[in-house]
Formats: sequence, structure tokens, C-alpha cells
Amino acid sequence: MSTSKRLSSAGLVPGLHRSEIMVCQYADNINSQGGAWVGGDILSYTLPLVFAQFIFIFLITRSIFLLFRPLKQSMITAYLISGILIGRTVLGRSEDFTELLFPIQGRMVLETIGELGFMFHLFILGVNTDATAVTRAGKNEILIGTSCFVVPYALCGLVVYTLPHFIFVNEVTEHCLIFISIMSAISTFPVITSLLADLNLLNSEVGRMATSSSMVCDFCSYFASLIMGFLGLSKKFNRMSIFLTIVWTVACLALVVVAVRPVILHINRRIPENGPMKETQFLAIMVLALLCGLVSEILGQPAGLGTFMLGIAVPNGPPLGSNLVNKIDVFCTGVLLPAKFAVSGLDMDLFSVGTGTAGAVMEFIIILGYITKFAGTFIPAVFVGFSVSDATSLSLIMCCKGIIEMAVFITLKENAMLTSQALGLLLGTMLVVTGTATPLVCYLYDPSMRYLGYRTNSILHSDPHTELRMLVCVHNEEDVPALINLLDITCPNRHRPISVSVLTLTELKGRADAVLLSGSSSVHGKPSPIGMKPSKSRTSDRIANAFHAFRTRNHSAAAVEFFTSVAPYASMHDDICTISLEKGANIVIVPYHKRVTFNGDVMANSPAIRMVNQNVLQKAPCSVGILVDREKVAENQAIRLGITLLRVTLLFIGGPDDREALAYCSRMTDHTHSSITLVWIRKTADRRPDNLDDPERDIDAELVNKFLSTHTGNDRISFIEEFATDAVDTTRVIRALIGHCELCIVGRYHDPNSELILGITEWTECSELGVIGDMLATTDFKFSVLVVQQLPQGTAMEHWNTLEPVGSSSRHSQSSRVFKPYSSRSYREPLKL
Repeated sequence: MSTSKRLSSAGLVPGLHRSEIMVCQYADNINSQGGAWVGGDILSYTLPLVFAQFIFIFLITRSIFLLFRPLKQSMITAYLISGILIGRTVLGRSEDFTELLFPIQGRMVLETIGELGFMFHLFILGVNTDATAVTRAGKNEILIGTSCFVVPYALCGLVVYTLPHFIFVNEVTEHCLIFISIMSAISTFPVITSLLADLNLLNSEVGRMATSSSMVCDFCSYFASLIMGFLGLSKKFNRMSIFLTIVWTVACLALVVVAVRPVILHINRRIPENGPMKETQFLAIMVLALLCGLVSEILGQPAGLGTFMLGIAVPNGPPLGSNLVNKIDVFCTGVLLPAKFAVSGLDMDLFSVGTGTAGAVMEFIIILGYITKFAGTFIPAVFVGFSVSDATSLSLIMCCKGIIEMAVFITLKENAMLTSQALGLLLGTMLVVTGTATPLVCYLYDPSMRYLGYRTNSILHSDPHTELRMLVCVHNEEDVPALINLLDITCPNRHRPISVSVLTLTELKGRADAVLLSGSSSVHGKPSPIGMKPSKSRTSDRIANAFHAFRTRNHSAAAVEFFTSVAPYASMHDDICTISLEKGANIVIVPYHKRVTFNGDVMANSPAIRMVNQNVLQKAPCSVGILVDREKVAENQAIRLGITLLRVTLLFIGGPDDREALAYCSRMTDHTHSSITLVWIRKTADRRPDNLDDPERDIDAELVNKFLSTHTGNDRISFIEEFATDAVDTTRVIRALIGHCELCIVGRYHDPNSELILGITEWTECSELGVIGDMLATTDFKFSVLVVQQLPQGTAMEHWNTLEPVGSSSRHSQSSRVFKPYSSRSYREPLKL
């Protein structure tokens, strides 16, 4: 056979729903086998053509995504636009382009592989979905979710029913309007959570409401989708066939729950908590996914429905859920999935879909669906107490559609329930609405605004004889010893009790929705109002047991409460700030992102944790401390037994942050097994009596004098005053601390124009530690460091004179209600000791 001859032919034949193109080609037309060297057309063979198609789709999709990313657009927008570009709207107008890269004979293979990728993508969405979340939905979520579905479904259905009585609507258009009205009410849980993840709003107040409401709406729309599917079957089969399909579908769902889920739970128990799954375990689940897809197709349902139900049966989160997501998601979502939606645009021409009366009527119903969905979300949201701005953001989010809706549109068109004109209008309107809603939500809603205005909770401006409220953040078990021993040397007692909120931070992996859990299954059982259920994690139990031991040692002076945040690192700070505001914390303690040993070796470096710390420093409604642990504070068993003293040094240069560090140090003075040295580094010019008055210097001097006069006669408190002319002298004083302390406490911010640090700032690597803190975190020093920030620079003077929130929402739910600061004093009020 000559490689230059025509290898395929096509023609129209009667199809299941309409006239279709039948392609005839040679059976061995798969591999080119070097045909290019003898003048053959490589792209006339199946395998090279599929490679070229996937490469082209991948490149154009990713290019569009990068181009529109600054406008807060997701990959769904890239899929839509790439389909429009490839289709007859733009590139498909060229017959040469279509015949070269997307010929008729090459579409079936591309669509089949795309369907396989979509099937596994739905499986991953099912794995990420926690179906039990709907049982935790409150009355507000149920109200909003139900209204979001019922209002557009009922109103659009009513209009579709009455419209033919006023204007002429042909039978085909009337049939399409029925399904358009049903689709207008859908807001799918995976789409909403994916959108919220892209916008970093998963664990925000509006994000949590949208997540729960979309789950409720999804349950309503799921039954509507089943009805829509059975209506499609009713056109082809008799009632008995439909009845048998329903019976077998229910039987298969029961089989998944009764037989398949126990096997998956057994596999889940055999995987180490933070370890990888075995190859045999992974392959077993993949075969189960293919089997569920096959059974679903046999029952007349899309293959993705079966794999999605199997995914729901898989426990989300680590270890099994996160392992499956890591192994499948990147390739299926990044390479295979775009093909399904790009090829859907090959026959779509947006320049012609809106022409004629039929197009105008269908577009009217589509727009009406979006308007009624917006109203169906906005009105109940305002009714339950959301502000207008937050209700608008929530409504825009619920109006967004994504990959699930796109797949349903395409399936309906393939089953002749929608015309090509209806599909084009649905996808085009979806592109406009979703593409416009996402940047609007970013503009209207900032989750940090509800706590940015509260800047009065600090140790310095609280009554030293009242309870000290601390929030300690734990990323893993290695953080626990240093944090607990830091709490020990804070010296809780009956006169100065402390209340500790322990927040375990877990990266969102293998699940779609961010959650905030309160309580610990091993310590106490009853969740607080902001929680959803007690934590069952083995790691969380061990962390909670360690803090429970601390509470037992200080049973009359310390209270401990436990929380777990499962959220993306990009928005994890929102949970930290929410808990600190909820509990009225005076200070938040977060671990340093590098794990540094005593010898100076860096064992772990997590840029994601660094980003969390930077966001907390910028937005926390209270003071923040970053603990750089070098295993010195953690090794305080001998200190607790009184065998040796823990030597604490406070470096005091001046400013709000140093004053906050001094206030924290004053809480340690009662600890009988610690010694505190206050090193005050002052400018040499301060010795001159004729020096101009400096209000900040006067406040510093007053606080230091108060501290020293209060602890006169305490031989565990020592004071060193050093005068420095420049940064060289400051460095000399700091280096003199080597070998003389186990913990150094220092403020974060110091005036960069001060002679004492001028020039050092050029060498700062980690700005979140400040100039001095960054120097102390280098390998030259062997002691642990606690860097304290009272307020982000520039916010002190503008917030200390008011108790009312600046720019915060007027509405706060039970899980984010706002507390008045427990103690509020003037910015310049001296420290009480």
C-alpha cells in the first residue's frame, strides 16, 4: 500500500438521533512506521494524530490560562476559550486547519481518551467530596442551598411552561428549554469548591457558607439530573426498561456502599498515616473505578457517574484520598481532560448561535436562570444576617458554573436533548458570567476585613493580673515540645493564669472543602460552636495528649482548648486570625518555617509555612510571636525538675515590638527555674542631657524602669545597659550572648534608619523575623529565638484610638462573632507590672 494514497473516507448515514458522519479507514492505519521518510502524511495515522492533537490542545489551553490568570480566571475559562478558538468560531473556519489537525476520522479517538480522563477526574472529585458534610449543614445553609435551587428551577420552569402561550416556539426549541431551565438551577459542590480554592476563599466565612450551600443544592440537583436522564431514556425505551434501570442503579449504589466501601476502608487502614500506598492497592482501586464506569454505562448512565459514586465511597484526606489525588490528578486533569472540552467546540460557531427567534428565546431563559439564581441566593443570605456586600459575593459564587456543567451540556447535546445552538448559548453565557463573577468576588470580598480593625489585643495593653490568652499553632509533632516548654516558662499560676488555644494546621490534601474542627477525641468530647466534629486523626490525638499533660501539670492555672484547621496554605492564616479573634488572644505563637538543629543544620525548609507566617504577621488582630527552635527550649526536663536554670535574654533596642517582648518577659519572672537578663542597647547620644526629647525613647525608658523597679531584689533578674554608636557596636553586643542563654526574645521591627542597625538590613534574608531576629536565626548562634511583633508597622497609631472594627463586615456568624477587646488602653499607657 502506498503511503501517499487516501487512508480514510467519510459520508453521512442515519444515526441514533440525527444524521451522522461515518468514517471508513484501513484497519492498520494506526502507526506511521516511518511513513514520513517516503513522503507520507504522518497526521493521517491515528497515533501521531492523537499526539499532535494533545500537544496542540495542551499548549493553547495553558497559554490562555496564563494570559487570563491576572484576571482571576480558572482553568475552566481556558477550556472554554480554547474550545471556541479551535472550533468554527475562529481557527475551525479554515478547512485546511480542520483537515490537518482535527479531521473527522481523528475525533473519535480523541473524544474517547478525553472521556477516560474525565471519568477519572470525576473519580477524583468524588474522593475529594465529603458526602457527610450535608448532615452538618445548619439551617442557614439549608435555607440558602434549597432556595438557590428551587427559585430558578420553579420560576424558569413556569416561564418555559407559559411562554408558548404568548409567542410561537417550535417543538425542538421547546424541548431544549425544558433542559435549559433545569440546568439553570444547578450549582455543583466540586465546581464551587474548586472556584473557592482558586480564589483562596475556601476557609473564609462566605467560602464555608458557599461550600455547605452548594452541597445542599447539589443533592437537590442530583435528583433533577436523574429525572432528566430518565426522561431521555423514555424517548427510546418503554416504561418497564426505565423501571429496571432505576432498580439496577439503586442496586449498584447499594453494592458500592455494602461491598466495595468495606474493601476500600480495609485498604485505607493498611496505609501508613503519612506514607505512600502500595502499587497493588493503587491498581486494585483503579480496576474498581473502571468496573464502576463499565457498570454505569451498562445501566444507561454516563461512566463518570459510577466512578464519582466510587470516589465518594473512598475516605477523603490522608492517607488514601491524598495518595490517589497525587497519583491521578495531575496527568488526567492537566493532559487528558482538556481534550474533552476542546473538541466540544469544533462544531460550535458563536457568531451564528444567537440568530433567530429560537436563539433569542433560549438566551432569555438562560439569563433568567442566572438572575433568579442570584436572587434565590441573595435574598435568604441577607435574611440570615449577611451584609449586602457579602451576600452579593455569595450569590456571584453560586452563579458560577464549571467543568461539571460543561460536561452535562455536552452530554445533553450528544443525546439530542440540546441543539448545537443551545449548547453554544449555554457555554458562551457561562463564559461571560463566570469570567465576570470571579474578579468581582475578589474585589467585593476580603475575608481579612472582619479582623483587620481589631488591633488592641496585646500583652502590653492588657491587665498583667488577668488571664493571658495565647494561640499556639502546630504544623507537626516536632513543633510540640518547644511550644509546650515555652508555655511552661510563661509560668501560669493562680495570680497570672493563661488560656491556651492549640490550633493544629493541616494542609488541604485529598478533599475539596476546608474544615475547622474543634475538640479532640482523646482529651475532651464536646465541640465548640465553630467546630463541626471532634478530630479523629492519630497525629492530632498525640498532639492533644501532650498539651493535655501540660494542662494537668498546671490544673489550677491553665486552660487548654483544641482546634484543627484543614485548609490550603494560601488561606490558612484566615483560620488562625479567626480563632485568635474568637478567643480574644493576646498573642499568637507560630513555628519558624525552618527546622534548625543545635549545630546549625537546616533539617526542613517549608516555603509554604513561611507564607502562612508572613500572612499572619500582616493580618493578625493581636500580637504575633515566631519561635525559632534550636532544641534548647524543648530540652527543659532538667529545667522543670529544677536541676538547672533556663537562661532567657531579652534584647531591648526600643519601639512597640520590643515593648511587647518586655511585657511577655514580665510573665516569666515568677518561674523559679529560669533567669532573665534584660540587655538594653541604647544610642551613645542618649547619654547627653541636652539631647532633644524623643517620645518613643521616653516610653521605652519608663517601661524599663517599671520592670526593674518591680523586680528589685530578685536575684534571677539581671540588667545590662550597653551604649552603641553604630551597627558594628550592636553586632558586638549581640555576639556576646553566645553561650550565655538558651532563649533570646527580641522585637521584630526596628527603625531601619536608626544608627544602631543601619547597614544590617542589607543582609536580611527572612524579613518576617526582622533585622535582629534574622541575625539571631543564622548558624552563628546556637540558642532558640522568639521574635515578637505587637502590630504590623504603620498600623499602631491608626488603630489604637478606637475599639470599632475598620472596614469589617456588619454581619458575623456564630463561628466568627466578634469580641470586644478584653482590655483596651491608650497606645502610650505605661506597662503595668
